Amino acid sequence: MADPKTPTSSEIRTANKRGAARLSAVQALYQMDVGEISLEDTMAQFNAHHGGREVEGDEYLPADADFFQQILKGVVKAQREIDPLIDGALVAGWPVTRIDPTLRAILRAAAFELLKRTDIPAKVVISEYVDIAKAFFEGEEPGMVNAVLDTISKKAS
Repeated sequence: MADPKTPTSSEIRTANKRGAARLSAVQALYQMDVGEISLEDTMAQFNAHHGGREVEGDEYLPADADFFQQILKGVVKAQREIDPLIDGALVAGWPVTRIDPTLRAILRAAAFELLKRTDIPAKVVISEYVDIAKAFFEGEEPGMVNAVLDTISKKAS
């Protein structure tokens, strides 16, 4: 019998696919923001290119397509609710529209999950998006992501 605290291989695969979906959602939100690409075009690109692949020697897991779509559509639908929450958690004078577009994408995706996916523990959401921030930034940004998401999670609960 498996230790109840040890995740099964099926749970690990699901978690890894969700992690890949989160990373893909951040990349898609960035594309939509900076490249002004539509939601439909972004989802079509994802479906064509994100089924697990190798990029520049790094192996990427296949992403959970349904979870990716939930995040992407959810951020777009709830952005008028999400952005003020992010603004309120940022340092005064630095609204969400003024921060780096990658950070903006990370915070929007995470804020969506914290607000609308109450079935996922806030600690998991925060940890996952801090890890994504660490993949893109080496400075203070991951700490800032952690602080902002912690503030949002307290307001959301």
